[in-house]
Amino acid sequence: MTEDILEPELPIIDPHHHLWDLRPLVGAFPEPRHAFIEAISGAAYYTFDQLYADTHSGHNVVGTVFMECGAFYDASRDEAMKPVGEVEFVNGVAAQGASGLYGDYRPCAGIVGHADLTLGDGVRPVLEALIAAGNGRFKGIRHAAAWDADPEVLGPPFHAPEGLYGSDAFRAGFAAYAEHNLTFDAWLLEPQLGDLIDLARAFPHQQIVLDHCGTPLGIACYQGKLHERFDTWRKSIHALAECPNVAVKLGGLAMAFCGLPEEGPDKGYGSEHLAGLWRPYIETCIEAFGPERAMFESNYPVDRWGATYPVLWNAFKRLAAKHSPAEKRALFAGTAARIYDIEHVLELPSAAA
Repeated sequence: MTEDILEPELPIIDPHHHLWDLRPLVGAFPEPRHAFIEAISGAAYYTFDQLYADTHSGHNVVGTVFMECGAFYDASRDEAMKPVGEVEFVNGVAAQGASGLYGDYRPCAGIVGHADLTLGDGVRPVLEALIAAGNGRFKGIRHAAAWDADPEVLGPPFHAPEGLYGSDAFRAGFAAYAEHNLTFDAWLLEPQLGDLIDLARAFPHQQIVLDHCGTPLGIACYQGKLHERFDTWRKSIHALAECPNVAVKLGGLAMAFCGLPEEGPDKGYGSEHLAGLWRPYIETCIEAFGPERAMFESNYPVDRWGATYPVLWNAFKRLAAKHSPAEKRALFAGTAARIYDIEHVLELPSAAA
């Protein structure tokens, strides 16, 4: 699908993308493969060159935030320290982008890594190593809690235990983590949003970012139930927005888990069609959180299931059309810059629009 780029000068900070080499893993999953594995199979290798091509496909992407994905872990370290390798790798990509060879563009200006918070106080040395590896770019962690009683919802790659965010071990590690003034990204599924509400209320001074609009589900036992579960999701979103320490990422809806669209990958839907599918979720989140606590995200390359990179951002721009210039600047760059402490990206000449 090829489209004219809408508002091509509007500065964008993409606050959620991955870098990985999953080629050795994708082929190991038996047929028939879960929809998530099918979705990423076409982008099993995604590093600087692929990211650069996507972020330079028409929109004015001035910087990005990398999101942990279990890639490039350091096999020579013990289990707790293995995620440090991912941050080391991504910091190298960020240095490549900051070299000046690629213009006013700062990929991975912020890095969100992973640490196992169920280590309790034992997570402290891991956090110190992650901070050192990030060389000023490390901004926080994500410890995903996505779980469902139906194993077909998530498929084989995901193994978070039920009720992770409420467990004593996790809360002990979260308390230790909260002392570092870093962000915490939360990925869990719509039926679990109550777990995050409880966590946010228990730690009111910890900045939390909800990924992917809370991941409404339209797969496996939830297929065909997006409409009937919408009010439950909406009430949870509004309850979470009452916590001033929580922000939301507007995206991830093109994941195979959501079924928005159900068909993929590369179905070829245009931005008008996608904006129509996503509008109830995006508008509800912006209404609940406000533009100053909401940020559009690509979730690439996972969301390639539903849209090419330029079409994805065109859909977001359609959804933001009614907002003022100041609100658009927040939604597309300002909120991400503030929450991930990368305001310097908005000082680049390319971000002056």
